[in-house]
Amino acid sequence: MSKKRPNVLLVLTDQHRPDHLGFGGNPIVQTPTLDALAARSMRFTSAFVANPLCQPNRCSMLTMRYPSVHGTRHNGIALDWDANTFVRRLRADGYRTGLVGKGHFQNFELWPDIAREQFDFSLDEQASLTGLPGVDRWDAYESIQRHVDEDVVFPDDYYGFEHVEIASNHGDEVTGHYVGWLREKGSDWHDVAGLANAEWVSSDWEQVRKPSMPVELYSTTFVAERSAAWIEDHADDDEPWFLQCSFPDPHHPFTPPGDYAHMYSPADMVLPATFDDPHSHSVPHIQRMIATRGQLNPTPALQAPNETQLRQAMAHEYGAITMIDDAIANVLASLERSGQADDTIVIFTSDHGDMFGDHGLILKMFVHYDGVLRVPFTISGPGIQAGSTDSMVNTLDLGETILDLCGVDSYFGSQGKSLTPILDNPSVELRNALLIEEDQIRDGLGAGVQPRMRTLLTKTARLTRYQNVDEHCLFDLGNDPDELENRWNDPSSITLRREMGEALTEQMIAAADPSYRPNYIA
Repeated sequence: MSKKRPNVLLVLTDQHRPDHLGFGGNPIVQTPTLDALAARSMRFTSAFVANPLCQPNRCSMLTMRYPSVHGTRHNGIALDWDANTFVRRLRADGYRTGLVGKGHFQNFELWPDIAREQFDFSLDEQASLTGLPGVDRWDAYESIQRHVDEDVVFPDDYYGFEHVEIASNHGDEVTGHYVGWLREKGSDWHDVAGLANAEWVSSDWEQVRKPSMPVELYSTTFVAERSAAWIEDHADDDEPWFLQCSFPDPHHPFTPPGDYAHMYSPADMVLPATFDDPHSHSVPHIQRMIATRGQLNPTPALQAPNETQLRQAMAHEYGAITMIDDAIANVLASLERSGQADDTIVIFTSDHGDMFGDHGLILKMFVHYDGVLRVPFTISGPGIQAGSTDSMVNTLDLGETILDLCGVDSYFGSQGKSLTPILDNPSVELRNALLIEEDQIRDGLGAGVQPRMRTLLTKTARLTRYQNVDEHCLFDLGNDPDELENRWNDPSSITLRREMGEALTEQMIAAADPSYRPNYIA
């Protein structure tokens, strides 16, 4: 019998599609550790995000609330300091809590001029006043440059985490506490990180390169090494623990080090079936994007690669994924070494996907195709049966499930659902539709306003509406699972369009913030 309540190890990757894994059906990428983990897990094949962007969806994961509710609507808005989180609930109920790797609950890059280009700063005060009382720069604990300039000391309660070793940014550009770790290893971040120090850079796209740093100094190694150390340090604790082990890869830039950089050949990469989508009826901003095929740049937003660019990016991303898989093996081995494997729930997922060639596109933003919305999601551990379910689940459900499995009460205002009924019976359906949000800072639609998108997703259809434009997206997934025919203007789909529009309205009403609840009726 377990001597205590279960530990929880949450393993996160970044911008990772479920079909870029062996157990997700990929015949090329090598992920033996995750394949073995999935084989003893409940696998959720219809797991989707609340928002297909890093910062807002990670904050939704943490708070169990939609971005429009917790306030981090897009990258660049730090999560309110006093936001309740499932990690704070765990800690209040006796759990030790740790975060090693990427958090992205606060801003990575402090570029106020960009924000001022887009928003009205004539009023100093905002409707919501928040911050850490008496502490300057409360919203810059994860700042990329700040960690290069100084040793950043975190507060003893960082959104519920008592221990934090942060890795900010991605690929060979990671900073955070990783910078100090490099220093302890005898290496200076300035000498090994980023494009300027790369050993090889693709002439087709600088986001594909081989860093000069060896495998043992790469950020994936940092996350695995420090996670394993934290796990072993708490082996003899009387209290249970929760650890978020969060890898910055395989998010671009695609920069696997050492042998991982040439483990896969671009010639062996298989292009997605929809790569040559003609986009005859797609919304205008996607048609404009496809017209620029091959004109890639360093921006993190949606782009249209040519075949050569996609093959190179995919080969390097696969290398990064296999490195992560090897690193996860070391983290799981620490559970075995310390005698904690039988007492630990292990959850694997990602914060969002990547188009990676679907419909001729790569990266994300401004589209809600399946490639960016769907994520890998597995749960294993004591009392959890292995199996598979296609029940629709949401990022918001992760925290509620962890709390339920740990016997910890949730809080009023959470919008997630515990998935324990599905763990007991994979055929259970907790949701018949999902709301997915996306707001952006810059106008990528040509609509003259900051973009705002809302999607209703069911098993048989997807409706995506854009603010301030006339063309939207409607797909009949039952007859068109690859989302090749936008039926928004199809007269035969008027009934489907009306029904999905009404259902989207209902979902948006239901997603409105129920907090604060009244104490009494005045």
